[in-house]
Amino acid sequence: MRNIQKEALILSVKSSGESNRIVSFLTKDEGILTSILYGGPKSKLRSLVSPFNSGLLYLYNDESKHSSKITDFDVIKYHLTFRESLFKTWAATLAIEVVMTTKCGGSPNETFTMLNGFLDGLDLLDESHGQTGLIRFLWRYIGLLGVQPDSTQCRRCHRPFYSGNLTDNALQYKLGRALYSHSENGFVCTDCYRASFDNPEMHQYHQLSSKAVVYLQTTSMCEPSVSRNMKLSEDEIANLKGFVYSLIESAAGTKIKTLHSGIGIL
Repeated sequence: MRNIQKEALILSVKSSGESNRIVSFLTKDEGILTSILYGGPKSKLRSLVSPFNSGLLYLYNDESKHSSKITDFDVIKYHLTFRESLFKTWAATLAIEVVMTTKCGGSPNETFTMLNGFLDGLDLLDESHGQTGLIRFLWRYIGLLGVQPDSTQCRRCHRPFYSGNLTDNALQYKLGRALYSHSENGFVCTDCYRASFDNPEMHQYHQLSSKAVVYLQTTSMCEPSVSRNMKLSEDEIANLKGFVYSLIESAAGTKIKTLHSGIGIL
């Protein structure tokens, strides 16, 4: 079939020659694909085919030339608030770079649902809630990549970081702090951290409150409303962002440019 249509999310657009563009987009069934968009700056189609837009993309595939070009795009979602918020633009760009760098983690269908859900939610949220939304997206995506550490209990003594039901408002946090061990890819409690090494400063750890660790657990295991309703302090949010940024870059195995370019914004 030469003329096809696909539900797609535009990931990136790069110049090619004087007036053409190379477009990368995400699909459910085939993951990340690329096609050529022809037309100059005044082309209506060129304005529609922009990063973050999603909808039905029409393609013409020329098998003899092994090429694909975009013939039309019915945009369903524009995510207009991104234009008004520097944070939202950088957060969306970060999510897209992570997905492109890791090639959807080998799960295009799940990635398509997850990334679209994040962008749609980010479009509706204010910037403060968008920060925790970014944390939740990256943490879930780390799970999709198969490298998400266990956040239920101390890796060594197996004591849980909370008591009660995760969905209960009366949830009690049993341990004051949790430290993520990079060498073990797991969390340890303060007691085990102190008891294990004569010189703990020699080992690489990232310190979080037990509440922050439980927040990650609810993000993984519960309905989205549970983690959304958990209130975190500014310090806990800052620590969680630093933690998931470090973890996602480690999982990608390379430098995530958006993280370093937007360090004062993200």
